[in-house]
Amino acid sequence: MSDRADPAGDRQPPVIDTSVAHSARVHNYWLGGKDNYAADRAAGDAVVAAYPGIVASVRANRAFLARAVRYLAGDAGVRQFLDVGTGIPAANNTHEVARAVAPDYRVVYVDYDPVVLAHARELLASGPQGATDYIDADVRTDVPVILAEAARALDFSKPVAVMLIALMHLITDGHDPYGIVESLMASVSPGSYLALSQVASDVQTEQVARARDRFNRMSYEQQRHRSRDEVARFFAGLDLVPPGVVLVQQWRPGSAAEAAAKSAMWCGVARKP
Repeated sequence: MSDRADPAGDRQPPVIDTSVAHSARVHNYWLGGKDNYAADRAAGDAVVAAYPGIVASVRANRAFLARAVRYLAGDAGVRQFLDVGTGIPAANNTHEVARAVAPDYRVVYVDYDPVVLAHARELLASGPQGATDYIDADVRTDVPVILAEAARALDFSKPVAVMLIALMHLITDGHDPYGIVESLMASVSPGSYLALSQVASDVQTEQVARARDRFNRMSYEQQRHRSRDEVARFFAGLDLVPPGVVLVQQWRPGSAAEAAAKSAMWCGVARKP
């Protein structure tokens, strides 16, 4: 396990700006957490007012994350995870789910939010030795840093699961989202996987669009929702695991309750041939 939460080494400790909402903290609020500020709660409430289904959607996405990790660590036999845009720890984090299936797992988390960084330091101090690491970086600008630092903890000659869960709608077109995914997947070996979910632009269209507009006015990050076809493009050149690109509650639900959940998020899991 690395004792460094900031791979750049010479970076100054980030300042927590409590006056502007951040996506990780807004999600924490929706999930009932306490690591958020008034600006985050205000943005979260504004989104809920526009799209009351957002909390159910976020929870359905968390359930998808757990199912995807169980599949990857179980049926797919993956032992290494690169979780980008991890957010503030909640229930069923990647390392917790992977550990339950495969105790020899390794997880590298990536995020840039200062509150996430604080939690990462605690996780690194208390987690199982050698199993979990954290990179303080922004995937919009720091892909080479992420890959170089992840290679210190992960063996890229062996399969890696790249986790981009509820992240890509925070990557606008100006930051080349498809290029980011292509770069990440080009760096991992054949037999690696991509697990991805993002907010849909073609489900509950009017409500979700109003929610996006409110979020964008109040948050540091800006959202860019995408259609099913646009999300499917992220998996170009990869072999989609059945059932393909579907709503998060439709990806291998583990119970009738999971299958009956509602969301406005597309997802998929695919293998690099």
